[in-house]
This record gives sequence, C-alpha cells and structure tokens, in this order.
Amino acid sequence: MRQFVLLAHDVPVDADFSLDDLAGGAGRLDALCRSITAAFVRSHDIREDVRVHLVVRDSFAITFDGRELRRLNPDERSTAALVRNALEAREEAIGSLPAEPSPGVEVYRRGFEATLEAVSGAVVLLHEDGDAVVDTDLASLSEPVFVLSDHRDFTAEEAALLESAAELRVRLGPDPLHADHAVTIAHHYLDTDGYERF
Repeated sequence: MRQFVLLAHDVPVDADFSLDDLAGGAGRLDALCRSITAAFVRSHDIREDVRVHLVVRDSFAITFDGRELRRLNPDERSTAALVRNALEAREEAIGSLPAEPSPGVEVYRRGFEATLEAVSGAVVLLHEDGDAVVDTDLASLSEPVFVLSDHRDFTAEEAALLESAAELRVRLGPDPLHADHAVTIAHHYLDTDGYERF
C-alpha cells in the first residue's frame, strides 16, 4: 500500500465553497485535487493499492481508499465534489469513528499529527531540499507514506513533526516540482523499482 498525506492549509472546512472557484474561494483546492487524481488515476484504470489522506486545516482528514473508491474522474471538479461532500459530512465523524459520505471516502476528526500516527508505513518527506531519490533506499520501502504540502511551505510545527517522523527526506529531481507532478514521479520511481525495471 502506498499512501500520500496532503496538507491543505487554506481549504475551507465548512464546505460552502463553489466548484467554479477552486483556485480562489476553495483555498487552492484545484492543486490538491490534481494531486489526489495523480495518486489514483491510470489510463482507463485506478490504482487500488493507494490511500490519500487530505488534512484540511489541521482539523479534519479525508481519506480516499483506492480499493473502494468510486466516482473519481480525471478532472479537478469531480474530485473537488468528493472533497466537498466529505466536508459536508464532517459533523457525522465522532471521536475516532469516521463519517463515510461515499464509497472509498472517509472523513475523520483529526489533524496532521494524529493522521501520521494513524497511518502505517515509512514516512517519506518529499522536499526540494531532500536527498536525491537515486541516492536513497526509497525503492526498497514496502509501504511508503509520502508527505507533501499544498502551495504553502510546511509550518514550523509541521516541519518539527516531520523532522522526527520522517525516515527519508527525498528530492525527486533537480528542480522544484508541483505536488501532483511529485506524486506521479514517486509512483513511476516505485513502479520501475528505482528505474531498474520497465
């Protein structure tokens, strides 16, 4: 199982945003939706061995599970609709029990730290200042948990948490990448056993 933790610093938690203004009124949800889609979608298929955890304002975590996920299409708007529906159901999440607004989507009352504690696997921070991926043992990890931020840098608290939690700090190329591109490259790197198998 590959997992991705995406931090959404500006996405509203009240779900009354317009699907016609994802870049503005929805706090750059457009970029996050591209990352969610990149994590799952293949040509005419979906990756079933993937989970994505979208942490919204350090208050709620929306988990997408490829084994059960339905109605995920390769466009930002339909993915944003799944996020909005999950946020509309957030009050139904009680304690550690999630709300389940649609197949393969759960929403939890937990922030970034609790999400990291809940996932199992080796935490991998994807960061432009990390070690070059070809100089790491990333390809040998059986259950990596990749952590990426949205259009904002990690906060001081998030960076401190990752300093202790991350097993690897990895750079995927010589230039900084958008998160959705980083997700695609991370998949490709692991799909090819570190560029050894095609």
